[in-house]
Amino acid sequence: MVAKSNGVKAKKYLGQHFLQDPSVAQRLVAAILTDHPKARILEIGAGTGALTRPLTERFGSQVLALDVDDESVQFLLRQDWLPEGSVQHGDFLTMPMSDLKTIGPLVVAGNFPYNISSQILFKFLDWKDCSTELVGMFQKEVAERVCATHGSKTYGILSVLIQVYYEAEYLFTVPPHVFNPPPKVNSGVLQLRRRAEWPEDVAYADIKRVTKAAFNQRRKTLRNSLRAGGFAIDGIDEATLKLRPEQLSPEAFVDLTRQLTTQ
Repeated sequence: MVAKSNGVKAKKYLGQHFLQDPSVAQRLVAAILTDHPKARILEIGAGTGALTRPLTERFGSQVLALDVDDESVQFLLRQDWLPEGSVQHGDFLTMPMSDLKTIGPLVVAGNFPYNISSQILFKFLDWKDCSTELVGMFQKEVAERVCATHGSKTYGILSVLIQVYYEAEYLFTVPPHVFNPPPKVNSGVLQLRRRAEWPEDVAYADIKRVTKAAFNQRRKTLRNSLRAGGFAIDGIDEATLKLRPEQLSPEAFVDLTRQLTTQ
């Protein structure tokens, strides 16, 4: 039997799992901290409006509900509780910032499709200059990975890059049975809040390049992985080069990037 919510078919290729529990939606929306009157609240993957409704009740016309699924968009456009202009057919991964038409901070929310959740986080980082907050539902292990501390087996590229710029907190776990169709794994709600201070003297692109090179060969020491990534390591502290990437904190990755890019 094809899973449907409010008559909208859940499409496997889009990773759709429609949230059915209003209390979970309310709890997620309540976790958003912003009270900026000009903030743009961008919901990714609005589906049939389980999150859109409480978001709109709280933020009104500040909400823009985005979905790539035309059937979901057409369903939402028929809802009389949505302010005009609050729904848009589009793909967050390809949309330009100019489409948001906002002069305030950006807050991203959503029940994110599992198959593109990492890409959503990388795009959020690309927009970090205006993106102040994210509260969203991910596959539990992805949310845990983002919050992982150095030394952990799950600590990786996203852990480093997110934590350089944002405070990351795992808020709560959501079981499969509150979705239609239910996923095979638990979900986790993640909150990201922009840090008050950033390493302004180090480019994000450089931090990303160093971090990716290090974790591309995570079983090797930094000496070997950075050399393989094309970096000149002359002058880098020997004790650091003997470490594996999961042993470096986000701050240490920033310092390492600073050294590698100012030689």
